[in-house]
Amino acid sequence: MEQTNKQQTKLQEENIRLKTAVEELSILNDIATVITSTQSLEKIIELIVNSCIKHLRVEQGAVMLLEEQDTEKPFQTMIRKQEVSANILPYRFDAQLTGWMLKNKAPLLVNDIKSDDRFRYIDDIEWPFKTLLSVPISLKGKMIGLLTVVNKKSDSGFSKDDQRLLSIIAAQSAHVLENARLLKQEQALLQMEEEIRLAKEIQLNILPKEIPSVEDYDIYAINIPAKEVGGDYFDFIKLPDGKIAFCLGDITGKGLSAAMLMANLQATLRGQAFIQKSISEIVKNSNLLLFNSTDSNRFATLFFGTLDFSKHIVTYCNAGHDSPIHISGENVFTLTAGGTLLGCFESAEYEEAIKGIEPNELIVIYTDGVTEAMNEKNEVFSEEKLLEVINANRKASAKELTDIIINEVKNHSANTPQFDDITLMIIKRVG
Repeated sequence: MEQTNKQQTKLQEENIRLKTAVEELSILNDIATVITSTQSLEKIIELIVNSCIKHLRVEQGAVMLLEEQDTEKPFQTMIRKQEVSANILPYRFDAQLTGWMLKNKAPLLVNDIKSDDRFRYIDDIEWPFKTLLSVPISLKGKMIGLLTVVNKKSDSGFSKDDQRLLSIIAAQSAHVLENARLLKQEQALLQMEEEIRLAKEIQLNILPKEIPSVEDYDIYAINIPAKEVGGDYFDFIKLPDGKIAFCLGDITGKGLSAAMLMANLQATLRGQAFIQKSISEIVKNSNLLLFNSTDSNRFATLFFGTLDFSKHIVTYCNAGHDSPIHISGENVFTLTAGGTLLGCFESAEYEEAIKGIEPNELIVIYTDGVTEAMNEKNEVFSEEKLLEVINANRKASAKELTDIIINEVKNHSANTPQFDDITLMIIKRVG
């Protein structure tokens, strides 16, 4: 009789084990079917969390993926899902959990959070979490994230069987999560490359196709874009009264948004210049347009002027731009009159100034991509070095001087990548 009871008990245990195994296989099959039905990283994570909430009978779940480049916050919580509780895992709770998991790289099962020493720093706050189970998501021995569930819907809390099941789910999900993440990164890279292509196309299309030929003057300008297109821009505009308008600007930011803002600024300046408004008024109106049509973190520096080559007079306004250099004999002047950069203050006022230009004098206008070019020692090219190069080659033609400056900048930063556009304009009176 006793032997029969033992056999029955053993049979019942085996049946329970088999039933549990079948249930686990069914759960894993359901999860596998669901997470392989999409390539979206966010959707895959959401489906994993939903399955865990359903099959482990918990109130809330979360997947946190490891962000290797972020040492301050190494985990990025992608999806949190609650079945009944509107509360989410608070940041300090996240910090305790992720810190422990990063250090131990092992499952964490806690059935009384408040009395657990690992979370002692959060006793002073009313927490809606009583129980917790978290397992690492690992791939090829490397931890890539966490799978966490909280508040088991039973008085007994989480069991070792729950831990085993969650670990199996994490292991099965690892490859899918990593593939989806790599796909997302690839898609982001392709999108970035397309934006860079469009930005370069916009920049190329708005730059002037030719440099104006003006009697008694030698004029040249060049733009060398960085790999990630910045917001440098220059232009020449032939005005109805015979003068030549010229400008050089630098838009904050990079990429497509900077290129589009650059195109808007060009259209604004060209439209106003043809109406024959004063220089200061043109700049003031451009500032108002940028202020009203862009985000608060978007602005531009601008040097805008006109050349009256019959009277040899330059009228200009400098809106927060690097001060152009005017070489006059042995004297060096900087063209600073104007006002603040564009797009910062709605009611900003601007002034204009007039400079005469004599034979053999020149004006060099540039962006910070020239003076702030960095070498391996984190030393900038500098305004002093630029002035030194100009003075040593002041007899060169506008193009020759431009080429010399560009070569000096490239030699200075030979072993470092070009992070910013390099833009340069030279106006030299030769007669």
